[in-house]
Amino acid sequence: MSAEQTARLIDHTLLKPEAIRAQIETLCDEARRYHFASVCINPSYVRLCAELLADVADVAVCTVIGFPLGATTPDAKAFEARQAIANGATEVDMVQNVGALKSGDLDLLRRDIAAVVEVAHAGNALCKVILETALLTDEEKVTACQIAQEVGADFVKTSTGFGSGGATEADIAVMRRTVGPVMGVKASGGVRTYADVQKMVAAGATRIGASAGVQIVEQARGGQAAPSSDGGY
Repeated sequence: MSAEQTARLIDHTLLKPEAIRAQIETLCDEARRYHFASVCINPSYVRLCAELLADVADVAVCTVIGFPLGATTPDAKAFEARQAIANGATEVDMVQNVGALKSGDLDLLRRDIAAVVEVAHAGNALCKVILETALLTDEEKVTACQIAQEVGADFVKTSTGFGSGGATEADIAVMRRTVGPVMGVKASGGVRTYADVQKMVAAGATRIGASAGVQIVEQARGGQAAPSSDGGY
């Protein structure tokens, strides 16, 4: 992949709770310069990013819903997504209710995901479903992917980056086999180098969540990594 192709895969991410406005402004400046797929930020910064990137057609504003535990109700997640889209988000990454999945309460899980998908699509936004794969068995990963696909989600995604583990090639492969060739698969959590990106793409990822986007693209160019905001993602 070229450096430009690599950049177009990356959701340039800053989700640290202590992130300040100046860091978010830097994140948006980097996204503008490198043409990342999106900036991914906490909901309180959505309006700011939408304003800063209003004249940049190829960088989406992505935010997180039910983050990082996923244990809020479907109605609460739907409200959060609706407000984020009203503030300018064009992509929402929701954390599935992991406890519902592991309890076998698939009706609750289906309602949980569908509530956000419905709001997202009504607002012309993409919806990615964060599985938190490190907490799941392979069987549970397959079930979650199947439900996300059934209710119309646009992507399935590995991790919040705040859990006990991040993206692995094995998890990406399971997710890709389950959802087939069309649905998006996002690798996030611990993706820090161009080599990591190459491995995830080879396994089936079509989007990458990373705080090290600038370094990754500079590595793809074969050059020296420039300073970047550290999203801890």
